[in-house]
Amino acid sequence: MAEGAVRHYTEWTPRLIRRSRYAYEDESRETSNIMNILGYGPEIRQKRREHYIESDRLINTLGEDFSYTYITAGSKAEGLTRLFESDIDTIRVLPYVVCLENCFDQSNIPCHFTILEINFQNTSAGYCRVLLGRLAPGFHAAIPDSLCENEYGNPILSSALFVEYFRNVRHAPGTVHHPRAGPSLPWSNGYFKNDTVHAIRCHCPNILQTWANRTRHWPPSDIVEKVVAMGAFVTPIGFKRSEHNHVEWRICFNTGETELVNNLNDTQIKLYVLLKMIAKDILKPQKKEITSYTMKNIVLWLAENNQSSFFHSGSLFHWLHEGLDILRTAISTRQLPYYMIPERNLMATSELNNEQQLLWGRTLKDMIAEGPRILLRLDKFRKAVIGYPEPLLWYSKMRTELEMWTLKLFNRGLQCLVTNSMVFETDTIVQTCNKRINEILQEVACPMCLEGISFDEKVFKMMLS
Repeated sequence: MAEGAVRHYTEWTPRLIRRSRYAYEDESRETSNIMNILGYGPEIRQKRREHYIESDRLINTLGEDFSYTYITAGSKAEGLTRLFESDIDTIRVLPYVVCLENCFDQSNIPCHFTILEINFQNTSAGYCRVLLGRLAPGFHAAIPDSLCENEYGNPILSSALFVEYFRNVRHAPGTVHHPRAGPSLPWSNGYFKNDTVHAIRCHCPNILQTWANRTRHWPPSDIVEKVVAMGAFVTPIGFKRSEHNHVEWRICFNTGETELVNNLNDTQIKLYVLLKMIAKDILKPQKKEITSYTMKNIVLWLAENNQSSFFHSGSLFHWLHEGLDILRTAISTRQLPYYMIPERNLMATSELNNEQQLLWGRTLKDMIAEGPRILLRLDKFRKAVIGYPEPLLWYSKMRTELEMWTLKLFNRGLQCLVTNSMVFETDTIVQTCNKRINEILQEVACPMCLEGISFDEKVFKMMLS
């Protein structure tokens, strides 16, 4: 068994919950309502998703200017964060390059595609090596520039060289480049922060079919089929403890996972949001020992192993306690199976030390015992309690409207670029968006000025963070 792998999926399967009544039902419903006000309700989540789907479409319409397909992933694609609330995770997929399992029939691949082959020999679960199968005419320069030789003298794609190639990609004036983070090359420009991963599309039917064949309560069969059809990506990062990690790649299912999250019910998504808040505000990991991705996998496992009808607005605290209990076990044992490939242990490379394990274990145990008072540990909920109901409702209305107009302005700017028939500065829709944005900011500024609080452009960022 590969180092760091989880022994068996069946050994970890979360216990089934068969409860007809849950503790803290009234508090759960009230918390769900407050989360709607805070910007995590179904309507605004859907509007955010639609925005990023459209912005991806518009950016990819500029095909002649881009040498890859642009895909928004993570919390933005899931509609769970405001514009500046977190980094924008993007995948840039190389065109006319495909990575295949050895079972895949290559005869149907067009001749203008470069073919790469997955090799799992001596790699940990969820990771692979990428061998060159066929270099097609008109190949992307990143491919030959990333080639080296394996121990048998065969051409192999180096993940380390692949990342280095894209360090030299040009960005807009004012862009600040940040140190590499895993497979991504982060950058920022003004208020915008972006985690960019350059990836290669991957066809791995055996892996996906193994996932699809699991016995489950969720997702329904049509969503399972959709996720399988979406395929996967290989991203340039190896298993941290491997001596050959510079030539290893990680298999990821970003678009499929976005589809899964977007098909969770309202309570499951709010559970995910609460777990992310707890990681950020309470556990406060310094070296990504626990991440939002950890929390996402916990929620996906809970959803798969329990009937969807058990997740309702009155059961939110029950499932929060279940999620925290799973997290506590994962920290204690340093084991959490990856939802798509259970043999991969998400905690295998965590930099948790024994002192941190004990501290977080005690903290999580205390939080479970606190019941609804746990919310007072979370910054957003403390502020919501202070401002509830009238000030919170008014501010939430202003912030939501500001966010919608800003997203509309962003996509309209892309439309102007795509068509070349509209001038951004004089376009009537752009002018309408800017006018309403300024009106909202002025309306928020008035009560701030009355209380002696200065108003500047940072308030715009604050409202959308």
